[in-house]
Amino acid sequence: MSTLPPCPKCASAFVYEDGALLICPECAHEWSPAADAESAKVWRDANGNTLQDGDTVTVIKDLKIKGSSSVVKVGTRVKNIRLVEGDHDIDCKIDGIGQMGLKTEFVKKA
Repeated sequence: MSTLPPCPKCASAFVYEDGALLICPECAHEWSPAADAESAKVWRDANGNTLQDGDTVTVIKDLKIKGSSSVVKVGTRVKNIRLVEGDHDIDCKIDGIGQMGLKTEFVKKA
């Protein structure tokens, strides 16, 4: 009996190995088992605390808003954050400013 994981796309149990890849014969999806381990990214704030979707964070540094004269002040609380992949790790809505992207290195968990 095989100990290979089911296909992440169609959940088929008929997965087989081809070199370093796993292949599903039913939907033709190919993936690397090493990529599954890397996909579980952990986001951490400036103090090393783990962040999750829906957390409340506090800004630890004055942040200038590009293309505007506004500034996000130190101590601004941001509620209900959403963690995303990319240059800015946090998508959020800041009262008085609107939709914004923040980096985890400039916030701490509240």
